[in-house]
Amino acid sequence: MTLRFSVLASGSSGNAFYVESDQEKILVDAGLSGKQLDRLFHDVDVDPSALSGILVTHEHSDHIKGLGIIARKYNLPIYANERTWRAMDRSLGKLTVDQKFYFGMEEVKTFGDLEIESFGVSHDAAEPMFYVFRHDGKKVALVTDLGYVSERIKKTVEDADAYIFEANHDVEMLRMGRYPWNVKRRILGDSGHVSNEDCGLALADIIGNRTKRIYLAHLSQDNNMKDLARMSVDSVLQERGITLDLYDTDPNSPTPMYEVG
Repeated sequence: MTLRFSVLASGSSGNAFYVESDQEKILVDAGLSGKQLDRLFHDVDVDPSALSGILVTHEHSDHIKGLGIIARKYNLPIYANERTWRAMDRSLGKLTVDQKFYFGMEEVKTFGDLEIESFGVSHDAAEPMFYVFRHDGKKVALVTDLGYVSERIKKTVEDADAYIFEANHDVEMLRMGRYPWNVKRRILGDSGHVSNEDCGLALADIIGNRTKRIYLAHLSQDNNMKDLARMSVDSVLQERGITLDLYDTDPNSPTPMYEVG
């Protein structure tokens, strides 16, 4: 009974996440060009034509840039909630009716032997939501693009075997950086992105006995660094007596395929 995944790409410039069970192969988001996505799939030895479907978190271009292209090329179904469909439909190009499916907020759908639960997040998009994947008693949670981590989200994602969790920015780097103040305010706000420190605080609340692996995701290229993110999150966890290995993600290269054990 297998549950495996790779963070194909993660960062401000483009995001894609791949997860597979014994029967299903799912892509979440396609925020890179078709050519880049094909290269990333090749790097983890996955045939994109065998995908069961593509789930969408929200309509920002770093999550849907190559969505229409890859869906047409491999004739894949796309799943998103109604408001996200309305927000992104025009930018995807021509799709057939049998490629468009609804996946509602706070809904659980079964894809073969894989159960997927959606949950809403606070982010400046039409109706952003992320996902928890369950298979044979194993659980993987994908949590990025949110201004803060609510108690409801913590309850949904607690005690997962693995997390892909946002550590977008270092607050001081962001404050001192080159972004205009209105952009800084957006990122720091409740509909923006989670900082390194807030990532650590949220993880400290939700990590359980079975949690083995944490990937720090959606790092800002301007306002964060991999070493800094790892050090900041680790320091918060250590203060609470939690010792776990933290893994990097990258905007241009996939993480090695990880089998949840």
